Amino acid sequence: MPSTPSSTIPPWLAAARAHWTWRGGQRPAFAVTPGPHQESVWDYPRPPALVPDTREVTIHWRGRQVARTQRAIRLLETSHPPSFYLPWADVDRTLLQPAAGSSFCEWKGPAQYWSLVSADGGERLEGVAWSYPQPLAGAGAIADCVAFYATGLDCRVGGQPVTPQPGASMAGG
Repeated sequence: MPSTPSSTIPPWLAAARAHWTWRGGQRPAFAVTPGPHQESVWDYPRPPALVPDTREVTIHWRGRQVARTQRAIRLLETSHPPSFYLPWADVDRTLLQPAAGSSFCEWKGPAQYWSLVSADGGERLEGVAWSYPQPLAGAGAIADCVAFYATGLDCRVGGQPVTPQPGASMAGG
């Protein structure tokens, strides 16, 4: 999706976007060249590409299905691993509660975080998901979607397990 023209965004946002050196046009010297059938996060664009993905994406927590879809949006952004945004309609929202904290992405806008909570409220997985309910222009495809960190979950794409990346959950989206 195209980015918002710089003449229609506030100067502070244009300045935040301008500081990005790597925009997918070339890899930094330290980046490893991908092998056959591999991708490099350094080849992804900035602003991010929002790509429909029809592979089945499933998310389970403690044996319970949280989400299942074949309508994911795969978000590809320079230096970031791909994120899969799942339509809210394909997510069991009864398991999610708003989490503390927020963040702002200069390409996607203000993020809201979510925690998974068991039906009896006895178990929680804090800040395991995020959404952009009011995304900036160019990211509108993810307005009615949510993405999940893989840590603590059984996430699969096309039947293949997702390996969580190292680090804390609420690190961004």
